[in-house]
Amino acid sequence: MNAMSMRPASTGGPRRTFVPSTDFRVTSASWELGPAVPQTRRPWLRRLGRWLLQRAGWRFTGQMPNLPRFVVIVAPHTSNWDFPVGLAAKWALGFDAHWWGKDTLFRPPLGWFMRANGGIPVDRHNKHNVVEQTIAAMRASERFALALSPEGTRKRVTEWRSGFWHVAKGANVPICCVAFDWERHEIRLGPVLTADEDDTAAGIARVRAAFGEVRGYDRSQRIALD
Repeated sequence: MNAMSMRPASTGGPRRTFVPSTDFRVTSASWELGPAVPQTRRPWLRRLGRWLLQRAGWRFTGQMPNLPRFVVIVAPHTSNWDFPVGLAAKWALGFDAHWWGKDTLFRPPLGWFMRANGGIPVDRHNKHNVVEQTIAAMRASERFALALSPEGTRKRVTEWRSGFWHVAKGANVPICCVAFDWERHEIRLGPVLTADEDDTAAGIARVRAAFGEVRGYDRSQRIALD
């Protein structure tokens, strides 16, 4: 889940607005994490996250895996709005996940906020080290979750970045797919897949297929499956 400005970027399409909703269909099966999942102990932050999602008309579907260590990939990423929605979802779930962000985002005045919410600064000129360091941290930790946007940019891309795959394979942990469906205002939790293939490109293609035709904030963009 890459960090970014909370101001929406222009997409060239029709202007989108948040519409408050009273239909906040979040069942206990969706937002109650299993006991093995890394979690924060801040009830007030959970309440804030749920309130924010409710005001914006979002709901959860599916379920997080009840596992102590795993990688989460969030897609599609087409707008700056994905970050605040993802942060509110993280708070609402009480999900204690780490994420990578470019190192410039961790400078004052907001660097403390990024770190407090699980951010790990990444030097874009030396990305290999962060993959190895994350694998080592995950192996050494009893509980550790990493959440990433595999697209790495709001622009339409034909290939995903492979960092999430290398972490999952290197640490021998599963991958939970989380889709931001802006058309339905649903945050879809699951399915959970494993990094089985030795061919990285083939494995990532299989994971991408799990997102089907989900559309992002920019409705002109969808996850290309070929």
